Amino acid sequence: MVVLEVKQLRVWDEYTGHVIVHNTSFKLESGKCLAIVGESGSGKSLTCRAIMRLTKKSFRQSGEIYLTDVALHELSEQNMRKKRGKHLYMILQNGMTAFDPSSKIKVQLMEILKTHFDWNEQVMEQKLTQAMESVNLKNTKKSLNCYPHQLSGGMLQRIMIALALVLEPDVIIADEPTTALDTISQFEVINQLLQLRQSMKSAIIFVSHDLGIVRKIADEVIVMKDGEVVEQGSVERIFTNPSHDYTKFLMSTREVLSTKFKEIMEKSDAVKR
Repeated sequence: MVVLEVKQLRVWDEYTGHVIVHNTSFKLESGKCLAIVGESGSGKSLTCRAIMRLTKKSFRQSGEIYLTDVALHELSEQNMRKKRGKHLYMILQNGMTAFDPSSKIKVQLMEILKTHFDWNEQVMEQKLTQAMESVNLKNTKKSLNCYPHQLSGGMLQRIMIALALVLEPDVIIADEPTTALDTISQFEVINQLLQLRQSMKSAIIFVSHDLGIVRKIADEVIVMKDGEVVEQGSVERIFTNPSHDYTKFLMSTREVLSTKFKEIMEKSDAVKR
């Protein structure tokens, strides 16, 4: 079943007239993962923000966005707020920007849950604690009573994933969720996203420039360049038989980096011996 459909999405700057995203269209099925790849400035993140209707005030957008049978592009801002979180959930690349620095984590999470559920504070705290423990966050009570700056980027990312477990959204948009993390935290966050997908059957849009992670997590891939979709297909086809020159370039770059990494590791092992 198609859970999200984007038709001819176009985003431009109202003041300059510059078009940043050009007529992008795609479908996302329930339980599937669609990756959006491309270099910085290709329009990946802006596409996701446009789906959430969270672009800058100077930006305008056109096109159609459907979440199951709901036309998101026709909703008032008040009704759109009701869809964000419970039905359409976004995990940002920098956990620090996702939270209000002046408010404790618990207060912020409670406010979100109050918007969507008729639960008392005890039930909300119990569900949050269970979800946080399931994503390997220790001492949950202490974490909930911290301000964002008192927690690491990896912990904040896991708190966002834990909130998704409680909300059980139809679609999760993960906008480069591992970019600001160290290698171990990246591994943990990716595994938690995979578990999230399996346990809740949520559909995922995964934005990344890390093709290794994309191949591990995605079913379908969209390749963007300068705000345009230049290629789209199954992850296997894109990685083994790309047709567009830009996609071939991205894949060749990945191969070069992989080969270089292996050479460095082999030299390191030789020195140790």
